[in-house]
Amino acid sequence: MKIEKLVLATHNKGKVAEMSDMLSPFGVEVVSAADFGLEAPEETEDNFIGNALIKARYVCAQTGLPALADDSGLCVNALNGDPGVYSADWAGPEKDFDRAMQMVQDKMGGADDRSAYFISVFAFVLPDGTEQIFEGRCTGNLVWPARGEGGFGYDPIFVPDGDSRTFGEMNMEEKKSYSHRAKAFAEFKNIFGS
Repeated sequence: MKIEKLVLATHNKGKVAEMSDMLSPFGVEVVSAADFGLEAPEETEDNFIGNALIKARYVCAQTGLPALADDSGLCVNALNGDPGVYSADWAGPEKDFDRAMQMVQDKMGGADDRSAYFISVFAFVLPDGTEQIFEGRCTGNLVWPARGEGGFGYDPIFVPDGDSRTFGEMNMEEKKSYSHRAKAFAEFKNIFGS
């Protein structure tokens, strides 16, 4: 499949940078919903697939271009999977992830189980109505206090299985070897015939 331009259904500059890096070998220009002045549609589903599809369908319909939406979140086992699909909401409208990470810590209290996982679901929608879903997960444990200035979101409190550093302490290349988004992308890139 030959795609020259793809609209990423996000306003998150970190996600745009990460996806641009991943798609650059395929000659795909990544632009964001923000570049078109599009507001984010309301995410009304209670699952990652449903919310990813809402975003990708909306952006594709508005731009007439292939759209990719990522709905991802941190699922904490001691919190019955929260914040899950509400991961960004915990940061509030100002996207204060320091506050969100503090909320996770406060709600966990002294829980012995610090296990968690990041999940990423990609919804890929073409103007002809074709839709595909790709999923990736990364398991690990939460640490407190937060460590590292890299990444975004909950990265500074998440240590992936197989490493002792948080995502916030890794550069983009190091994070890619573990990342839930990179795992979903590994499935997605197959559509380019590689």
